[in-house]
Amino acid sequence: MPIGGGGQDLTLVQNPLISLKNSRCAFTLVELLVVIAIIGMLVGLLLPAVQQAREAARNMQCSNNCKQFGLAAQNHLSTVQCFPSGGWRCAWAGVADQGLGMTQPGGWLYSCLPFMEQNNLFMLGAGENNDKASVATRVTTPLSMMNCPSRRASKIYPNTGGRPIARSGQIVVEGVVKSDYAACTGTVTSPANQQNDYIGPTGLNNVDATAKNAETSESMTGVIYAFSNTHDGEVRDGFSNTYLVGEKYMNALCYEDGKDGSDNENAYGGHGNDTCRAAIPNVKNNLLYQDRGGYRRELAFGSPHPGGCNISFCDGSVQRISYSIDFSIHYCLANRQDGGYYNDEFVKLEY
Repeated sequence: MPIGGGGQDLTLVQNPLISLKNSRCAFTLVELLVVIAIIGMLVGLLLPAVQQAREAARNMQCSNNCKQFGLAAQNHLSTVQCFPSGGWRCAWAGVADQGLGMTQPGGWLYSCLPFMEQNNLFMLGAGENNDKASVATRVTTPLSMMNCPSRRASKIYPNTGGRPIARSGQIVVEGVVKSDYAACTGTVTSPANQQNDYIGPTGLNNVDATAKNAETSESMTGVIYAFSNTHDGEVRDGFSNTYLVGEKYMNALCYEDGKDGSDNENAYGGHGNDTCRAAIPNVKNNLLYQDRGGYRRELAFGSPHPGGCNISFCDGSVQRISYSIDFSIHYCLANRQDGGYYNDEFVKLEY
């Protein structure tokens, strides 16, 4: 019924409160795209920071690995009165009955096992007439401290370099554990008269270790090398000024397949480019390098970390050495007895 004199029916007039209540609130397409773009920008800014934090944690773990080796070497020095020996040659995998020192065929990492709470692994095969199975167990047992977490996991990798040798003979294994760390042999890598000697002594009864050590000690300038028996007094430059163990350079494409010729042997092998590196004059590309795909620098130290690699010194300390270090400094740190003196006229570099 009409109300009022104008005859207007108020029931037909829309209530503004009811209209507001029934309206729908939503993002427009443009607003949604703006929000997505902002989220994408924040993720883009945050992701590098997360990656850097992860790399920093991995680098710290790698540094701790080097620290473990340095402390093990210090304990070896206290117990045996010499630093761990570099072993005989890379084909050997360690013989427990040979003890420690220059008579031990296995490499420096094998000699460090008793001082890293791994004595059971060291003693595998001791007293056995046929120790092949025990040594095969050792070379296929991964240890976390042997690998840099920025590079690869601690597991079994293809054994492309040859057959490890135990006391009772050669062993056939398809896969072995490998190490991302190498001892510093100094400013040369092997004695001139044994440059291409892959096996060294073929048995335990046909080697005079003392004579071999006398031959090598005149030319080797580092702390750990083939048949080494380095005493503390021989490190004349001081423990804090001499390399001991550091990360080794690797072809970044060959972490998993064993096709890097300097990473194709078991981690416990004796002296060879798998377990020993150096700062060699008159050899190209022999500084420190970050891992790169397709490039082989089989005698150099290096790592997957940006900026530099971790190296343990003879006093057990670990320092991050920059890839841009001057070669003369690198040379002196690798040499145990040069007095910090680098003669440019004597050492000619060829880069």
